[in-house]
Amino acid sequence: MGSNKKYAGYKSFEYLEGDLKQFKLAKEIRRVNSSVVKLNRTEEEKVDDVLSKNIAISIHDHPSLFPDDIEEVHEYIRYGREFMGYEGLSVSGLDAVFDGLGDGTNTIFSRYPWKWESVVYEIGMRLADIAHQDFVIRGEKVDDIIKAHREGKVALVLHIEGAMPIENELDRVDVLYGLGVRCMGLVYSEANAIGAGLREKSDGGLTNFGYQVVERMNKIGMAVDLAHVGDKTSLDAIAASSLPVFITHAGARSLWNTSRMKPDNVLEALADKKGVIGIEAAPHTTLTKKHIHHSLDSVMEHFQYIEKLIGIDHVTFGPDTLFGDHVGLHHLFARELSIKETHAGAKFEEVPFVDGLENPSEFRNIVRWLVKNGYSDGEIAKVIGGNTLRVLRKVWK
Repeated sequence: MGSNKKYAGYKSFEYLEGDLKQFKLAKEIRRVNSSVVKLNRTEEEKVDDVLSKNIAISIHDHPSLFPDDIEEVHEYIRYGREFMGYEGLSVSGLDAVFDGLGDGTNTIFSRYPWKWESVVYEIGMRLADIAHQDFVIRGEKVDDIIKAHREGKVALVLHIEGAMPIENELDRVDVLYGLGVRCMGLVYSEANAIGAGLREKSDGGLTNFGYQVVERMNKIGMAVDLAHVGDKTSLDAIAASSLPVFITHAGARSLWNTSRMKPDNVLEALADKKGVIGIEAAPHTTLTKKHIHHSLDSVMEHFQYIEKLIGIDHVTFGPDTLFGDHVGLHHLFARELSIKETHAGAKFEEVPFVDGLENPSEFRNIVRWLVKNGYSDGEIAKVIGGNTLRVLRKVWK
């Protein structure tokens, strides 16, 4: 349906009729003066046509609303009810979004994120909210995404960025699947029982338990994500998986030499396994020497590099955006999100927001850029959703 989304104005938890603590939340649309890719009328009509005929999927975002005053975020998170940006999603052009939830900022029950109780609580609260409206639906199989596109809705795919909550209990993979989780990262920066993450100085690769987790995820139909996983552990996981895997949000280390970006050999191994990488746009990640100030242009430079390296069949977008002050959130959660370690060695001037791709409502700008830069309808269809659907048809049971 593209731009013709059937959003009726629902706001999170409005079924409670004013019983909630009130936080002033960030604007979902045009929170800041973010640039729009300029097109002529014919090009803009092509954007509409492409989105109306093809499924658009973000394989990693956080469609949550954060307080307008980001200093209130700790109290807001502990309150346990993160609002969703329904209005922002309604103008994004997206038919499905992999919802990364709170992940490294989920401190509902502890100052340290990733606790099992916090994760289960957050999932339940998210599902309780979307159960009271009919614009966003649960995305648990490919047919749900197709239905969302056909009916002008958005399918929400629950995505946990790191498997720390399962600790050393393999059956918790099944429990998370039962709760609706359909994609999970093996590690989030800091090493766990599965393997090493990006912040570690040494990477011993996938552990014996890690091999069991990959096998269980393959069997149950949960997509494997390597976005925050160390290089050796990533290569081991790709080799161990019987199915294609995702790197849901990252870029090319050849363009920006930080651990958060992926080296060419990992990208090539991903493509050899028929997997897909989503190009990231979280502040100060996918920078380049040519585009040192983070913007849509630097994001798309990573896209073009990786497209040429491994082929257009293996690239999509996982912007990793949210509704609110993303840079401020990184400052407040620098330790939990391993900001210092994953930026180590890189020198750049901080920007207040990623111009052109500031929050999930601006996903349409990616399609504008692709149209403006001469990509064909077929190529655009692949990179905005077709490649992801191909993998999901193999992975999801």
